[in-house]
Amino acid sequence: MATLNTAQHFGLTRDMGMIAPGRYADIVLTSDLANFGADLVIAKGNLIAENGQMLANLVEFPYPDWATRSIRLKRPLEKDDFMIPAPALKTEFVIANVIGVIENQAPTRHLRLAVPVFDQRVRLNGTEDIALAALVERHKASGRVQVGLVSGFGFTEKCALATTVAHDSHHLIVVGTDETMMAQAANELAECGGGQIVIKDGKVVGKVALPIAGLMSNRRAELVAEEAATVLEGFRLCGCRLNNPNMQLSLLGLVVIPELRISDQGLVDVTRFAFVPVIESEM
Repeated sequence: MATLNTAQHFGLTRDMGMIAPGRYADIVLTSDLANFGADLVIAKGNLIAENGQMLANLVEFPYPDWATRSIRLKRPLEKDDFMIPAPALKTEFVIANVIGVIENQAPTRHLRLAVPVFDQRVRLNGTEDIALAALVERHKASGRVQVGLVSGFGFTEKCALATTVAHDSHHLIVVGTDETMMAQAANELAECGGGQIVIKDGKVVGKVALPIAGLMSNRRAELVAEEAATVLEGFRLCGCRLNNPNMQLSLLGLVVIPELRISDQGLVDVTRFAFVPVIESEM
């Protein structure tokens, strides 16, 4: 019913949407719906995978430069690009607007939390579940980097994670507890054309390259799956215990879902359709 209703909505039932004569034979067979696994995969009538093994060869395709060089930065990123400046204050803490991720859900919470400041910048001390979250504009090489704060990933190590899979605009999003490693993660991801990367203690511990628009790979599925698994393991090595941290990371810039998101223009209060500053007030 899922395929039929969709095909009917888009007027495509003459070609797809059901198992019937004259339609594309795109079929997945499984023996267990509760613990789903694809036993057999057929595409346009051809057997392409069976019992977890890819049987078909990849078709060579000459991707244009605009698709494979989609990470356009004005310059290499540096540590200072990921710092949050704070005005000269008499207090050691300020109240900040913080994105609060929610386990297994797309919406976020708009949190107002106390964060430490020193020498006119926010300096996280690692004792609370707060990390830096940055969005790097990567389509027009504008040089814009917006930095905010996020809570809920549970990072316990010095680390940084970056992704170009970031709905809907798919800018480069970086989260982490160390500004130097955040710059390292962003630059290394730009070098390989996009994807996802995890840096821990200055070393790459997880990486999947997605060089086609920073979203897709032109390599075999099993190789991409192996690399993607290193990213999930990288989350765990950094202390994150979320069930699906990739979803939370990729949705930080989705400025159409409440409550608080980050965009290339700054923090967005989606509930009020308004931009808000990172630092709201001193304590």
